[in-house]
Amino acid sequence: MADQSTLKKTDDPYLWLEDVHGEKSLDWVRAQNLRVRTALEADPEYAKDYQSILKVLDASDRIPYATLHREFALNFWQDAEHPKGLWRRTSIGDYADPAPHWEVLLDLDKLAAVEHENWVWEGAECSPLMKRCLVSLSRGGGDAAVVREFDLATRSFVKDGFALAEAKSSITYLDEDTVLFGTDFGAGSMTESGYPRIVKAWKRGEPQGAARTLAEGPASDVSVQAAVFDDPQGTIAVVQRAVTFFTSEFQLLKGDGTLARLDVPPGADLKGAQGRALIFTLREDWTPTGAARIAKGSLIAYPVDATPARVTVLFTPDAHTSIDEVDCGRDAVFASIYHDVTGSVHAFRRQPQGGWADSVLPLPEGGSTRIVSANPFGPQVLMRYESYTTPTTLYEFADDGKPRPIKSLPPRFDATGLATEQYFAVSRDGTRVPYFVTRKSTLRGPAPTVLYGYGGFEISLTPTYSANFGMLWLARGGVYVVANIRGGGEYGPGWHQAALLGNRQKAYDDFQAVARDLVKRGITTPRQLGIMGGSNGGLLVSANMVQAPELFGAVVCQVPLIDMIRYTQIGAGASWEAEYGDPARAADRAWILKYSPYQNVSAKVRYPPVLFVTATSDDRVTPVHARKMAARMEEQGHDVLFYENTDGGHAAAADHKQAAQMWALSFTYLRQKLAPAGFP
Repeated sequence: MADQSTLKKTDDPYLWLEDVHGEKSLDWVRAQNLRVRTALEADPEYAKDYQSILKVLDASDRIPYATLHREFALNFWQDAEHPKGLWRRTSIGDYADPAPHWEVLLDLDKLAAVEHENWVWEGAECSPLMKRCLVSLSRGGGDAAVVREFDLATRSFVKDGFALAEAKSSITYLDEDTVLFGTDFGAGSMTESGYPRIVKAWKRGEPQGAARTLAEGPASDVSVQAAVFDDPQGTIAVVQRAVTFFTSEFQLLKGDGTLARLDVPPGADLKGAQGRALIFTLREDWTPTGAARIAKGSLIAYPVDATPARVTVLFTPDAHTSIDEVDCGRDAVFASIYHDVTGSVHAFRRQPQGGWADSVLPLPEGGSTRIVSANPFGPQVLMRYESYTTPTTLYEFADDGKPRPIKSLPPRFDATGLATEQYFAVSRDGTRVPYFVTRKSTLRGPAPTVLYGYGGFEISLTPTYSANFGMLWLARGGVYVVANIRGGGEYGPGWHQAALLGNRQKAYDDFQAVARDLVKRGITTPRQLGIMGGSNGGLLVSANMVQAPELFGAVVCQVPLIDMIRYTQIGAGASWEAEYGDPARAADRAWILKYSPYQNVSAKVRYPPVLFVTATSDDRVTPVHARKMAARMEEQGHDVLFYENTDGGHAAAADHKQAAQMWALSFTYLRQKLAPAGFP
């Protein structure tokens, strides 16, 4: 990282809002929240929207997604009776039943009440034999969590078991009595990004201070952490040193406790292990020693027991194809592969004579295919299919060659007459940018429209069934648009890399090109066009609002990055330098200053009205960005509302009531601004 001294010299009049929990800051937040309640919660439609979303979120007929391990299916479930949630399990055979017989392992509502803590579930990591699990709980939903060991037989926390104090930790079982972990060990033990830089091996019964250091990286790394994979062929443990957000070094933990460097390129993305091979995708072209070049975006198997490793290419995408999710089961590697942003699932199986066979599983076409969980100790894998108008169906695939539907989400809105079409807009540099439009097929002429985008970190926006957009927007006659702009992963690593660092403007050009194309096709008008995005998508919509205010009628900006000159000093911002650049470096600062919304918003320009939504407990992006932008825009005289939830973390919602509130506020706002006279 470059020298940060230039970032600390600032005339920012709203720097005081960076004191996240300061009383002065929270007084300002409370005053802003009161304005939102007056403007939006008083709307007669708000209560209806809130109740309709909450009813869906709490519905008992939701799909209880599960993680498969050995003979068990584990699920975390929240509803009206259990707002904080139940962690539970059943057998894999029983899980396929319409009404599984769940065994409750941990009631988080009861635990929070007994311990007088605002616990939010952050997940669990179980031991190889499923005897104990490492349960992560955060206070209010932030990334920092407390870790406690839980005994599955007694359904209680293990006295003197493995435990970590509140921190942004990483921890995993090496075996039943050993964990590999990193946490805040004190001064100098965390990276500049706020994550562990030291990995240790800790044996049961030892004090934590006796844990043996395995690896450590410099403070400039993003993080250093361990990953362990178990299946019937044994255990593979690796230590990953994340040098940047997108580049890593990998070391194999050998039986004698030493580490051996793996000969993989820095851009290799570890997806799991199958048999005695690690499974990676590649962010760059790679030519292994003595072998042919492998194209970036490819899926590869890297055997860990051979030196040198003889790498096998499982799949190489073309210009229209990308690999999205990958999971590894006992018998196969499963990959969700997209062609022009619609999905299929491939199974890659080892062949007795050597090599791997690729088969496409028979799932519906034209939507999203996602891998929910593959069992590393059995033949089962859970997959799901959905589209913008087709409710999600969960499929189980075992060893009979055909996925079978086992659970389906009931329709949450009337999709009769709705249709989805894919169009392509031409961006400033001539690139064709895909986007999906969902609306009533009988709709003629422009209508209120919400354009959603993300465009970062190689994350793809694929067709998703959304009760929120369906009930509160589509069913009323609105148009819903999703833009697959550069910066995302819709066409693989190259699509992401095209908008990295100094090329960030290409993502914003793409989004604006989609907006103009919508108007050109007569789908909407600028006055009727609202935009929405969260996190990096919040940066996207705020940057577009500032750059092209004439294109949009309203903005909903959720948990955003906005002050890109100080972002490395806020939350986990330093970990994203590989995406945006380092503003302390003169060259990077020059390109960041061209688009950073906070530095470019002006009192001399008329912007569309904007609603910011964020959360006090978000310790990843933090509420600082939205606070400062809202305060600056308010002082400049713009039409701005700001709402900050006190819980929720980066999701801005810790439970279903908070999620319902966030979405009801967002859609009430969009309806007021884009369809004040009603929908077509």
